[in-house]
Amino acid sequence: MSGHSHWAGIKRKKEANDAKRGVAFQKLIKDIIAAAREGGGDPNSNFRLKVAIERAKTGNVPNDNIVRGVKRGIGELGGTMEEIYYEGYGPNGVAVMVQALTDNRNRTAPDMRSLFTKCGGAIGEMGCVAWNFDRKGIITVSGEGLDEDELLMAAIDAGADDMEGEDGNFEITCDPTVLSSVGQALKNAGYNLESMNIAMIPKTTVAVKNKSEAEKMLSLVERFEENDDVQAVYANFEIPDEILAEIE
Repeated sequence: MSGHSHWAGIKRKKEANDAKRGVAFQKLIKDIIAAAREGGGDPNSNFRLKVAIERAKTGNVPNDNIVRGVKRGIGELGGTMEEIYYEGYGPNGVAVMVQALTDNRNRTAPDMRSLFTKCGGAIGEMGCVAWNFDRKGIITVSGEGLDEDELLMAAIDAGADDMEGEDGNFEITCDPTVLSSVGQALKNAGYNLESMNIAMIPKTTVAVKNKSEAEKMLSLVERFEENDDVQAVYANFEIPDEILAEIE
């Protein structure tokens, strides 16, 4: 899990910049769409959706946008949403999985193929890199002065598998089938849930060797995430702290 933990740290730093560009606003809406599609449009029975809505409100997303996001997720607006994974390779053979939510795969597929090419990579056949990723539920918990041992015990007792911490943020992993129940238990215990998502976690990672390579990798992720149909991007590269510091 160390590779994912490192990538999660990079993403948190990147999200601060995303907020300045308005990308974070769209990400909050996409989280609502994904949660509604996965577990239905009622936040009272879909805890993942409830958390996504709370995050959107904190991020000043207008209520009308939230309502439209829920309706898109359950297929009442803009057609039925379909989840599709596009697999391929980035620069230096890095494995890349792109999770898209679309109501028109004939529009999305050419866009994904074009983006892989523009980013110096190539789209591949279904399954070409999926073997290198595990599908996991991910819950991010934050807060000052948290007792790591107590949080870990609460998470394990609720059905989680593991937990890692970095810079005051804790990522809890679990089987996707128990994501909502684990999140609900932690919320009931008084913890602040930053996010709840289902993610593809790389089993092995490829170390980035220099600043130039790192910038190419981060640019790849950003270009995919800017596409309206993309929900999330997963890749198995790992940027050493000293190279990340050069970029910052």
